[in-house]
Amino acid sequence: MTASVPAPPVPPSVPGERGSLRLADRVLAKIAAQAARETLADAPGGEYVPRGVRPQAAVTVRQDQVHVRLSVELGYPVDIGAVCRSVRRHVAARVEELTGTTVLGVTVEVERLHSRASHILEEARVR
Repeated sequence: MTASVPAPPVPPSVPGERGSLRLADRVLAKIAAQAARETLADAPGGEYVPRGVRPQAAVTVRQDQVHVRLSVELGYPVDIGAVCRSVRRHVAARVEELTGTTVLGVTVEVERLHSRASHILEEARVR
């Protein structure tokens, strides 16, 4: 009968020796777009934005620091500044929380405003 010999303990590694993980830019952009959708779902006037319209995101990454650029469409009337601030805060927090990267900034561009009147006209065309 042979006795098993335990393996020697693995020495603790230094963080620089462990390797690293790099997320693709498109993954970071998808996370940012989803975070923007989460915020815009509760935004006032959101019911006027046509279904299927989603925020678009692009990211620039430099040394584990990210800058996010979002393009959104909003319902109107709405406090555009307040909605954009809310989107910026939420997107930065979610990207940092989920990826561990530092978000240097979030730029929000409002591409289009959808009013109640345009919503009514659009629904009339669909019928």
